[in-house]
Amino acid sequence: MTTADITATMQGNAVWVVFANVLLQQLGLPVPAVPTLLAAGSLAMSFGQAGQLLAAAIFASVFADLLWYVAGRAFGYRVLSGLCKLSLNPGSCVSTAETLFMRWGARSLVVAKFIPGFSTVGPPIAGSLKLPLPSFLAAAGVGAGLWAGSAILTGWILRAQVHAAMAILTGHEALAIGVVALAVGLWLGWVIWKKRRFEQSAAIPHITPAGLMAAMNSDTPPLLLDLRGPAMIATSGPIAGATPVRLDDLSRTVRLWPRHRPIVTLCSCPNDATAVRAAQSLMKLGYASAKPLRGGYDSWMRHLGEIPS
Repeated sequence: MTTADITATMQGNAVWVVFANVLLQQLGLPVPAVPTLLAAGSLAMSFGQAGQLLAAAIFASVFADLLWYVAGRAFGYRVLSGLCKLSLNPGSCVSTAETLFMRWGARSLVVAKFIPGFSTVGPPIAGSLKLPLPSFLAAAGVGAGLWAGSAILTGWILRAQVHAAMAILTGHEALAIGVVALAVGLWLGWVIWKKRRFEQSAAIPHITPAGLMAAMNSDTPPLLLDLRGPAMIATSGPIAGATPVRLDDLSRTVRLWPRHRPIVTLCSCPNDATAVRAAQSLMKLGYASAKPLRGGYDSWMRHLGEIPS
């Protein structure tokens, strides 16, 4: 399909193109919607047509968000952890999402579309934390309207420039395809490098749930640090014998702990990312026996028989 074909498709089916693109992006697929919204806005011939585009974008966004909200309400943080596995920094993905939601509540969903990484994970965390459905729908709708409306309005205001860019692309399709391919290749290379760097930093000795159980029954049981966020602890309950701690407060929490005691860190995040970072920080503080729990909270609860395997 040439750029001329794409332009013709946009002109004839702009509402459906916008709906499909926004829906796919909000479901988590790597298909950016802002360029489509800009192009659609530039092609709008009247306020009525622009309103139809905005309505399509809002409906698609809220529908996708509602699916994630329901998934979060039904399956809790497992949904969030699954989404965060796609993040460049899976550990901070969970903690950042929870921090934003705990600080701003439903209002965080109004700006979620403008915060990279939070647009998709915001709805499931709202469901996990049992935000009332009417509040969720209102916030998600307002947020989608601001996000899509600003892009459509920008496209309409800059319609001359957008049309000029489309004309250039139509006349130099091979060059345009090459530039896009280069940009995608650079982006994929950066993603792979970031992932590889994270995996290398996470390659430290772990302790298994069975090993932790045996250690807890020994003469020198390890000290246990729970790095789940306060909202998750409130939702799923505390862990017996564990000290809740935030990564930022780690050194202050353990400052009086004897450095010869073994310490086990656990979280509920992909690849035990936050627990790994905590263990690495503890080793730098002189706690040579600090280890993250493999599989984190879920694996420990399964080992105790409190959640099904």
